[in-house]
Amino acid sequence: QIKDSATLTRDVLEQHFSDLKGTLKKLLDERLMSLLQEVDVIEQESIKPLDECQKLIEHGVSTAEDLLREGESAVDGDVGQQNEKLCNFTKKALHIQLDSLPEVPSLVDVPCLSAQLDDCLLTILKNQIFRHGTVASRPPVQLEEFVEKPGGILVRWCKVDDDFLAQDYRLQYRKSTASHFEDVYVGSETEFNVLHIDPNVDYQFRVCARGDGRQEWSPWSVPQIGRTTLVPHEWTTGLEGYSLSSRRNIALRNDSQSCGVLYSKAPTYFCGQTLTFRQTVGQPDRRDSLGVCVEQRNGDDSLQRDKAVCISTNGAVFVNGKEMTNQLPAVTSGSTVTFDMEVVQLGPCNEGGNFKLRVTISSNNREVVFDWVLDQCCGSLYFGCSFSYPGWKVLVF
Repeated sequence: QIKDSATLTRDVLEQHFSDLKGTLKKLLDERLMSLLQEVDVIEQESIKPLDECQKLIEHGVSTAEDLLREGESAVDGDVGQQNEKLCNFTKKALHIQLDSLPEVPSLVDVPCLSAQLDDCLLTILKNQIFRHGTVASRPPVQLEEFVEKPGGILVRWCKVDDDFLAQDYRLQYRKSTASHFEDVYVGSETEFNVLHIDPNVDYQFRVCARGDGRQEWSPWSVPQIGRTTLVPHEWTTGLEGYSLSSRRNIALRNDSQSCGVLYSKAPTYFCGQTLTFRQTVGQPDRRDSLGVCVEQRNGDDSLQRDKAVCISTNGAVFVNGKEMTNQLPAVTSGSTVTFDMEVVQLGPCNEGGNFKLRVTISSNNREVVFDWVLDQCCGSLYFGCSFSYPGWKVLVF
């Protein structure tokens, strides 16, 4: 592990600084081109009026020279032509303003280009470069525990560097056969239930953290393998009143007039686990139910019956069809209802009435705890739901 991680770290450092060199060269070239363009623009704009002034002066000098030659010719000619040439020369001289020249700007008003280059940039870059990047002997956060869930894995992680103040964590995973990791969670919690995990398949996980007030992520933790042997919770197909998602873990009560209890495909809930329902609400009815039962039973329109425990959408709790005096808050959209059970063994399983489960139902930060007495041993249970009106949608995990 030490040699492999050292080799990988060298490769990462070399690639990063190679990329930096290329980027810095590109930025410096772009800045140089920008400054050269500024020089070109100032030169062109500043020299244009001076060129025009020079042309006017040269034109005036040329005109004066032509007039001078014409005057000399008039003087040198014979008497007959002299008067006519002098007359023409005098008229032309009166119309030409030889003393009118454009104003030439003083030297202080003429641009004189120069480049101002502050050497402190090198000092700033030097200080930043020498502080850029660190090498850590171990990541500040590591994976701690994998807990099997039906069709999922609860992943927990912890800090191993007490001086590191974590603001966010980032969890990634990939199938053992995949080449790239993908994000599955970013947030401040130190555990996450990863869903849509195929049973009996290895998945590789890694986690990193972002320090308080920082943008960059820490090095990744040592990747670890997690798997679940528990098949995912699924609703059973074929009941007319419900439509299911592609993974069959979401049930939607549709507009069909047909009613009845929608059960799980198999008894996939085991004692010691947590069964969670998350729902979008519709119009409630007192016969609505969310819960678990010993067996599937056709013909019922609710789990408010024997060999079942459930909660109604108004918060009433039923055990074997009888309503308890304790009541939970009404089910709201986006809230979760959880069922936790543990076995309380009173005697041999083959003796009637000697099998007891301690049940905890939680909803909207409140919970009820009671004992559920059964006349048979139950290693696993079905879950189910029933709704009288459309619009209810339930995710189970």
